[in-house]
Formats: sequence, structure tokens, C-alpha cells
Amino acid sequence: MYMSVVTNAALDLPGNPLRQLTLDQLRQRTSAKWRTHPADVLPLWVAEMDVLVAEPIAKAVTDAMAAGDTGYPSGSGYAEAVAAFAAERWSWDLDPDRVRTVPDMMLGVVEMIKVLTRPGDAVVINSPVYPPFHRFPAFNGRKVIEAPLGPDHRIDFAALAEAFELALGRGGRAVYLLCSPHNPTGTVHARAELERVARLSADYGVRVVADEAHAPLVAPDAAFTPYLAVAGAADGLAVTSAAKAWNLPGLRGAVAMAGPDAAVDLARMPEEMSTSISHLGALAHAAAFREGGPWLDALVADLAENRRLLAAAVAEHLPQARYRPQPGTYLAWLDCRDLGLGDDPAAHFLERARVAVNSGLPFGTGGKGHVRLNYATTPEILTEAVERMGASLN
Repeated sequence: MYMSVVTNAALDLPGNPLRQLTLDQLRQRTSAKWRTHPADVLPLWVAEMDVLVAEPIAKAVTDAMAAGDTGYPSGSGYAEAVAAFAAERWSWDLDPDRVRTVPDMMLGVVEMIKVLTRPGDAVVINSPVYPPFHRFPAFNGRKVIEAPLGPDHRIDFAALAEAFELALGRGGRAVYLLCSPHNPTGTVHARAELERVARLSADYGVRVVADEAHAPLVAPDAAFTPYLAVAGAADGLAVTSAAKAWNLPGLRGAVAMAGPDAAVDLARMPEEMSTSISHLGALAHAAAFREGGPWLDALVADLAENRRLLAAAVAEHLPQARYRPQPGTYLAWLDCRDLGLGDDPAAHFLERARVAVNSGLPFGTGGKGHVRLNYATTPEILTEAVERMGASLN
């Protein structure tokens, strides 16, 4: 039954993934994005996309359900699918033997940090950044040190070196938790920048853990570079997933990856990390990386069009707001400081415009007066949301 619904609703797949659902259809969903706020609110906040599941993923899951294949996870299918995708898309020869499944992205990140540091050690982050980067290390007894991005939303290497000195000045170890591509700004770090990260980290003896959750979404002309593929990153660790690019947060799963000199660290992660991934999640993610390329390409094209639409809508309806379109995610970082809405414009937009966006405050330094907007929705919803936001200022 489910397969027939997907097929009939998406006859033109891979077509236009962000143009296949109406607002009424989306409001039938029971996920957090659509049930956290009242029905008159347009939700452009949490990282869920308004798309149907790609057909190869739906088939993998429904075939498993039909066969009763709902047991414990096994095999290396997910790791092999990621390695094949990396070779095809990023020209990166990733050894599947240096890849392990983990339950989700942040649990994988936390376990890497626990392997590389002790309680009281430091984790350096580039704020403004994904709020769990602030919370999860602190929950595990690590000290979080910010190295704020520059005004251009790129890595400020002077600030990064200063943060490394502060992190190591207490006599402990340190990890640099790199968000690549960057959430919330959408910045795609250039290869030269990542090579400089590797050199600076080696100079200070800081280990790098790269969160590459949004990597598959980067447009080809933006040239995503895996951190572990650059010179000097042999002792680095990274984590990626199909959850963001193929909209699978409800089927959690991720893979942890190690450079050649970090394989021993990856092996030290608890075995429970690999066995705790959902079996259906692993099947879905493997299918995404292995067979979801055409659907992903169509999505990336839709996102590029939505970025153009958003930039035009902001210029028309929120001309005092500043938006710098970036190709790394489906998230827009809007500078609303000139709108006179205080430190938390998201509260105003929710109350007065009935549009839910993320407050910039939990993203750390640089978040005041900003909001994060998820534009992975239909053009109609995106347009109406920005129109509402603009009208709320009058």
C-alpha cells in the first residue's frame, strides 16, 4: 500500500522533490516539524525537508518489512555504499575497513570526543554553529571553546589558533569539532582551507573531528572536499549520514570514518555503537548512498532554485535583513539586526508572522539578532513565509 502511494504521488521522480506536496498534505504529517506549532504556523525551523522519500529508499524499507527483516543490524553494506558514493562524487578512495556504523551523527561525534579526550579537556568549535556542538561536549564534561567565524562566515584562522592555545594552555588535550559544510551558514570549506586546518591542528597537537552531515547536498560546482581526503588529515576522524540529504531523521543512522593514522582510535569506540544502529535505518541509508543519486541531483537543483527565490523574497519583503546564499545546506542564516527586533527575532516572527524559524541564540557567539530558516520546502510555502515575515514588521 505504501509503495503505491509513493509511486502515484511522485510519478515524475526524480523530477522536482520540493514541488510534489501541498500544504494540506504536509499538515497531515506527525513529525516534530509539523506538530510542534499550531496549524496556522508555517514551520521553517527543524532540519526536515518537505519531500517524499526517494523510491529506492522506500523500496528497501518496505521490502524488509514485507520479509519480516526487522532484526538486529549486520554486515558492512552501509559502509560500502558510503565508500562507493565518495569515490563517485568526491573522487575519494575511502577504505570501508576504516568505516563503522553509529546510531546517529551526534552520538558518533560524542564517542569520538570521548576516545580522544578526557573530562575537563577542551572542544573547539566555530560559532555560530549547530547548537548540539555546544551542548553534547559539555554534557560529557568537556570545556567548549569558541573560535568564531569571520564576518564572511569562513574560518578565522587567527581566532582558531587563539582557541587552540587557550584549549591547550590548561595542560590537557583538545579536539577541533569542524562543521563541514557549516550549519547554519551553509559555507562550504575550500580544500585549501581544510589543508590549513590540518596543518594548524598538527602544529598544536589538536585532533580534528569533522561533522559532514550535509556533505551530499553540496552542488557539484561548489566542490565539497571530505576532510579526511586532504593532505595532513591522516589522524582525523569524521562522521556522515544520509539523514539530511535524503530526509531520513526518522530512520536514524550514520557512519564514523577514520584517516589511516586514526584507525586505532576508531577501533577503540565501544562495539555498542555499531550494534545500536537501527537495522532498517542502515538499510535505508545504504540504499540512499547506493541508489539515491538521481533523486539527490534533482533535490540539489530544487534547492538552488529555492535559494534564488529566497534571496529575491528577502530583498523585496525584508530589505533590511542580510542574507548571503551559500550552497552547503538547505539552511539560511538571516541577519535581522537592522530590523529592530532585539536579540531574538524568531520570537517576533512566530508570534506576529506565524512563521517558525530557529532562534540564533543557541548557535553561540554571532547568533544574536539572527535566525536560521529551512528553505527545503515548496516555493509556495517559502514565498508565503517571507511575505508574512515582511508584513509582520508593519
